[in-house]
Amino acid sequence: MSETTSPTRAGRREWLGLAVLTLPALLASMDLSVLFMAAPWLSADLRPSGSQLLWTMDIYGFLMAGLLISMGTLGDRIGRRRLLIAGALAFGAASVMAAYSTSAEMLILARALLGIGGATLAPSTLALIRSMFHDAGQRRAAVGVWTASFSAGFPLGAIIGGLLVERFWWGSVFLINIPVMVLLLVLAPVVVPESRNPHARGFDLPGAGLSIAAVLAVIWGLKKLAENGWQVTALAAVVAGLVIGYVFVRRQRVGTDPLIDVRLFRRSAFSASIGANLAIVLASAGLGMLVVQHMQLVLGYRPFTAALWMLPMVGVMMAGITLSTLLVRWIRPGVIVGAGLAFGAVGFGLLSRLAADDSIAFLMTGYSILGLGMGLAMALAVNLVVATAPPENAGAAAAISETGSEFGGALGIALLGSVATAVYQSDMRTALPPGLPPDTADAASATLGGAVAVAERLPDVLSDDVLISAFDGFTRSVNVAAVVGASLLAVAAVVVTIALWSVRIEDMDQPPHA
Repeated sequence: MSETTSPTRAGRREWLGLAVLTLPALLASMDLSVLFMAAPWLSADLRPSGSQLLWTMDIYGFLMAGLLISMGTLGDRIGRRRLLIAGALAFGAASVMAAYSTSAEMLILARALLGIGGATLAPSTLALIRSMFHDAGQRRAAVGVWTASFSAGFPLGAIIGGLLVERFWWGSVFLINIPVMVLLLVLAPVVVPESRNPHARGFDLPGAGLSIAAVLAVIWGLKKLAENGWQVTALAAVVAGLVIGYVFVRRQRVGTDPLIDVRLFRRSAFSASIGANLAIVLASAGLGMLVVQHMQLVLGYRPFTAALWMLPMVGVMMAGITLSTLLVRWIRPGVIVGAGLAFGAVGFGLLSRLAADDSIAFLMTGYSILGLGMGLAMALAVNLVVATAPPENAGAAAAISETGSEFGGALGIALLGSVATAVYQSDMRTALPPGLPPDTADAASATLGGAVAVAERLPDVLSDDVLISAFDGFTRSVNVAAVVGASLLAVAAVVVTIALWSVRIEDMDQPPHA
């Protein structure tokens, strides 16, 4: 390898810029979950139908996932800071519209606009960090800070949302975005340098349409499978999305102005890092959904109190991110990422022993071990994606990473949610006390929430029997889902460690050029 000039180290301006860039990344992630605790209040105020409430919750993530690749590539073309500022304006305006919505339809539209704005924030911030921090050690630290902010956003969104709706009104969960967007608009032009791909040519608009259609179809289908079980329409959507995705990849391979360089996936470090990130997000999203239900319905915690119990997991995850950025100086990246996946498998293994009468401390111990694994794996996985992609394609590479996370989240909820639902319903069909009316038995057997609602209308003796059966059935569903998750992460740990075995810290320090 030829001798090269040492990269310029970042100074105070770049670190101030990092502080500014982590805020929109945090908010983009928070808005995925900030409505969880506000749902009962907005339902009472706007009276949405069941379908409208689902669209209110889902459309933000749908559009964000569908537009990430297109927006990341657009930022490479027109300037990442310019796109970030435009996205901040859209995000702020949509936040005001959402906060003061007077109908379910207006709120759904506002959430859609928030998704479009959010799609500009995450890849733009990560790509700008890649262009600001040329020294590898500083870049690892900067990406670690960004990963911590983006990862913490999901649980913090639920916590902050719960606090705000109890003290103010449901629209306040959106107004917290405004001061951050104003700060971004004021400071970004001062402390964040513009960057773009100097060799960019046209923008593949048909390719953008294909990428959006593929992602939306697959994620919509996966979410419907998680909500309603196996359905022809949901399966057809997933298959159609995969077919459109194949057409998109073929177009990117032969096109003159591709949105993404599919040759990036030939690099084991890039592909394995995307896979590791997808696996750990898949596991955490699927388990997080079950843990929240267990805390609220089985253990009986209020939503905000349950959200506060998520803080230890967030703290442990932050510790894992810090530890990974330190250990990579002496230990190969693949070993650390593989260890993170293995820790996640251990956390799942512990929850496979969960009993209905176990304390919340036992539940959160297993979940926190998973959090430690997330911190160890995600920070380095994101760093490897950014470092191994050419700098001029940083936006597209960041967008691919974030799209993988969105897929992982949807797939985790669909996979582990479907497993848990099947186990719960199977147990309840044989465990319910005899003599219940068919419609009552069906409602109690469908979901844990349905069983709790049914029990409130039954005499005390029957109510206790239904609740005991439901709590035991749901806990066993968590056990089985945990076994599936542990197996998945254990296999991923082995595969990723082998795939990344030859990658050393020097490879992250000197990324290839296009």
